[in-house]
Amino acid sequence: MTTDCDIGPATLSDVDGILDLQDLNQPDRGGALSARFSRAWFETAVAAMPVIVARRGGQVVGYLVSSPKTAHLDVPVVQAMLAAYQATPGAYVYGPICVEATERGRGLAGAMFQTLRASLPGREGVLFIRRDNSGSLRAHARMGMREVAEFTHAGATFAVLAYTG
Repeated sequence: MTTDCDIGPATLSDVDGILDLQDLNQPDRGGALSARFSRAWFETAVAAMPVIVARRGGQVVGYLVSSPKTAHLDVPVVQAMLAAYQATPGAYVYGPICVEATERGRGLAGAMFQTLRASLPGREGVLFIRRDNSGSLRAHARMGMREVAEFTHAGATFAVLAYTG
C-alpha cells in the first residue's frame, strides 16, 4: 500500500513539512501528540540520529523520530517514561511518530518503523503511548513492540513499550 510513497531519511529540507504535520496533530486540533518540538529541536534531531519521513509527491505525509535520551531532558513526559523504565545502555527514544490523517491505514507507520529499525540494528528503542490511544497501542503491538512498564503523568496513564532493532 505504500508503493507510491518515498520512505527514507529526513533532510533539513523536510523540517518545514514535519513542523506542519506536527501542528496539525496537536491535542488542541484533535491530535494525539504529547509534546511540541521546535524547528531547532527537529534540525538537531535530523543531524543526530535517523529521522524517517514518508513523502508523497514531495510532501511530508509522515515522520518518525529517533533521538538520544539526552535530547529530552526538558520534556517532562519523556523523563517520566525514562524513570518508569530503565532502558539498556545505548537505548534511544522512538518517537514522536505522526502520519497525516488521510494517509492512515496504508502501512506508512510500519514501513517507517522498518526503515528506522534497519538503520539502528541491535539497539533498544523505547516509547510511550497513552493508554486511551488504543489504535496506536494495537499498531505498535503488531510491529512487535512489547510493553515493559507503565506510568502516570499529568493525570494520564501511559504504557512504555520497547523493542530491539
